[in-house]
Amino acid sequence: MMDANLADGVAGCSRRSFLASAGGGMGMLAYAALAQSQDAAALSQPHFAPRAKRVIWLFMHGGPSHVDLLDPKPALTKYGGKPLPDSFGNIMTRRNVANNPLLAPVRRFRPRGQSGLEISDFLPHISKHADDLCVVRSMHGDSVNHPQSVYQMNTGSILMGCPSVGSWVAYGLGTENQNMPAFVVLPDPGGGLKGGPPAWGNGYLSASYQGVTMRSGSSPILDLQPQDGVTAEQQYRDLSLIQSLNRRHLERRDSDDRLSARVKAYELAFRMQSEAPELVDISRETQQTKSLYGIDQPETREFGERCLLARRMVESGVRFVQLYSGDTNGWDAHADVDKNHSEYCRRTDKPVAGLLQDLKQRGLLEDTLVIWGGEFGRMPMSEQGKGRDHNPWGFSVWLAGAGIRGGRAYGATDEIGLRSVTDKVSVTDFHATLLHLLGIDHYDLTHFHNGLDKRLTGPDEAEAIDGILT
Repeated sequence: MMDANLADGVAGCSRRSFLASAGGGMGMLAYAALAQSQDAAALSQPHFAPRAKRVIWLFMHGGPSHVDLLDPKPALTKYGGKPLPDSFGNIMTRRNVANNPLLAPVRRFRPRGQSGLEISDFLPHISKHADDLCVVRSMHGDSVNHPQSVYQMNTGSILMGCPSVGSWVAYGLGTENQNMPAFVVLPDPGGGLKGGPPAWGNGYLSASYQGVTMRSGSSPILDLQPQDGVTAEQQYRDLSLIQSLNRRHLERRDSDDRLSARVKAYELAFRMQSEAPELVDISRETQQTKSLYGIDQPETREFGERCLLARRMVESGVRFVQLYSGDTNGWDAHADVDKNHSEYCRRTDKPVAGLLQDLKQRGLLEDTLVIWGGEFGRMPMSEQGKGRDHNPWGFSVWLAGAGIRGGRAYGATDEIGLRSVTDKVSVTDFHATLLHLLGIDHYDLTHFHNGLDKRLTGPDEAEAIDGILT
């Protein structure tokens, strides 16, 4: 029981009005859930028939080497150890590696599947799904530095503070499950993402659209369960009272966005308690499924758990799941490509392949878009003898699912993998293509901010790439 004097002083109201507000607050959560459901329904209409209902983005932080993984270059093998020909002109690099000898691919490429799509021996498990993959080999960005490139791939801008792709999708389409967030992020437990959480931030969109972070292990969501001895009824009464006071506080502050987002977060957290505990409990999965993701092996267990959580999330109606591989340095192979990529491919290759197989056998791959890639690729020249520097001028990502025709490559870099030269795909074009697959015209997904209608794809021209879609 709250002290009468305290009740009299709460939010500047009388004891009688306080009790009336508390009583009325009992239905606040139910009303808020209904209102949010109606708002989501208004927002969740795509512009045209979508091919993807949901997205899983596997982000390989640090910059995986396209010329060692996904983009075979016989000329680089032929001229390995020799200087870069003058015909390639001036090259912007971070560590003055332009005059270093070329480094041949450190693993062999082989034709895979019925399509013959070439993928390197670094990825023996993903290679088995070659006929489901569309490898975009002509990506190009605008910065040689990690933070700016991480921001660009995630938000469309090299500058901090813009909404992430997941936030835009949550804003445009909402969630399919009102008891779960629309946008979930599974960071690498090693931490240290270059650029940090703004990579999945909401920017100038409402704070309620930012990515909700979860973890692998036994407690993916912290503080999900009520404290011991607190019944569901007690918790409901407490939250109803808190929300009543929060909303009164909000009314006096001209709908402050941060406070509004906090109110919605309490409401979502309460709703998640009914569904999330079962959702994150992977012990319910069969041993066969756990083995498929490599959860029964020490080296692949952690990433495999997060890949399995990603599948369970999209299966439950989460719209956009982003899963990071790579701690502070991650795939950043400056010193030794073979050593670095061997480690990260061993951790991730089997879980990713397991995710693709699991989605496919459950019928989810038909309308789930899976993306694999990092913020940039690596240079064809050597660094420290066995490593490679950053290369945003030409790199690869792959797409699978959502009706994407697999077993093929789109676009090309030059003969040594330095620059994108054929069917070039900018980051903004890539984002426009992603939104198109979700049924969204990127020109029509806007938010008015500082006097302008802002877009994920920015003020410049961008287009969904037909060659990827068809």
